[in-house]
Amino acid sequence: MNTETITFENENSVIQKDSTVVRMEHLKKSFGNNHVLRDINLVINKGENVVILGQSGTGKSVLIKCIVGLEDIDEGELEILGENFAELNNKQLIEIRKKIGFLFQSGALYDSMTVRENLEFPLRRKSESISKDKMNELVIEALHNVGLDEAINKSPSELSGGMRKRLGLARTLILKPEIMLYDEPTTGLDPITSKEISNLILEVQKKYNTSSVIITHDIECARLTGNRIIILKEGICTTEGTYEELERSEDQWIRSFFE
Repeated sequence: MNTETITFENENSVIQKDSTVVRMEHLKKSFGNNHVLRDINLVINKGENVVILGQSGTGKSVLIKCIVGLEDIDEGELEILGENFAELNNKQLIEIRKKIGFLFQSGALYDSMTVRENLEFPLRRKSESISKDKMNELVIEALHNVGLDEAINKSPSELSGGMRKRLGLARTLILKPEIMLYDEPTTGLDPITSKEISNLILEVQKKYNTSSVIITHDIECARLTGNRIIILKEGICTTEGTYEELERSEDQWIRSFFE
């Protein structure tokens, strides 16, 4: 696959394709006789938001778990930030994973901790030598970036669903990842809050110049956030394009996602 300069443009942003951050070639992943990912060929570029659509059970969540290393691939090549996963030792894998942020559907928050403590936890895991002042500065910055300044001493159980999503995102962003993985970021949220989360994903893209993979069934989220949309069918990336291109497709099955 080449990495020549290409410009992606839609209503959200203009992205210069001059570096590849994720590359998958003929990637396969099975669970017993269940062949979930059959032949994935995918490139994600610096600063690009890529939305993955597909029916339930087509392997969307498995795909992003492979990117972060939560699932090992069976065959093919997986390259993250220029590094071939298969050639990395455990220490190198840990360093690569520190550059990848993963926002789970649940937010993966600790209800026994305050909002502040939830944000301090990943910082302590990353560096034992971080000063109290620096930690406080990063916590305040992360909460400000997601609009949760006033929630610092609350517990997650006191927050609404949308606020919990924001907190989960803040805890991920506090480590300044280069790649963001969003697994159904608007699931369970009302339309207004879903739009707020979608706009926040765009703000993160612009402020941090992150490269993001967004798994969603929310077509409005796909429209708002995606520079490029890829449709997964039976474990293969069958179609890609902008929202507008796919919405006008002559293929009825493709158009069905946008109706």
